[in-house]
Amino acid sequence: MIMTEDAAFRREQRQVAGGMAAAALTAIVAIGLALWQGGGAAPPVGERLAMALRLDLFVIVWLLAANGNVARMRFFSAQDIAGSATTTASEAVRRGNAILQNTLEQVVLAVTVHLGLAAALPRPDLLLVTLVVLFGLGRLLFWLGYARGAAGRAFGFALTFYPTAFALVIGLILVLTGRAVI
Repeated sequence: MIMTEDAAFRREQRQVAGGMAAAALTAIVAIGLALWQGGGAAPPVGERLAMALRLDLFVIVWLLAANGNVARMRFFSAQDIAGSATTTASEAVRRGNAILQNTLEQVVLAVTVHLGLAAALPRPDLLLVTLVVLFGLGRLLFWLGYARGAAGRAFGFALTFYPTAFALVIGLILVLTGRAVI
């Protein structure tokens, strides 16, 4: 039986949706467990922000890795060594640039949200560690699955994106309800 282009597209959409749903569920469970930590006095906001910045070094390392990967590929490619402004990039460099661009977007969102949570929550430590671990695992799976198409990268993308999106919603709720400890 030959699959039509439309049927193949719908199949890939189902695979992407399945990967994204699995990542969303993983994020909800992990964030829920992280939020269910003991109380205690809130450290000063400066200490919470400093902790977030230290943890986010592990987020930023993914941006460095993606950037370094593109530079490495260009260095070893006669087609790409002149840079993207002067040549048409090879398939490998185009894929590397796509991973780099998406990683940059995810890093900007994550670091910003992490700092907001550090300012808004009295005890953000376990939640921030959880978010950073999910980010790293998501980036790794996104990178490894990228060459396999949308279905191959869906879980990794969503495991990077959804925890940040859910954390942003948590932060906004805290601020809008006046429950932030800023």
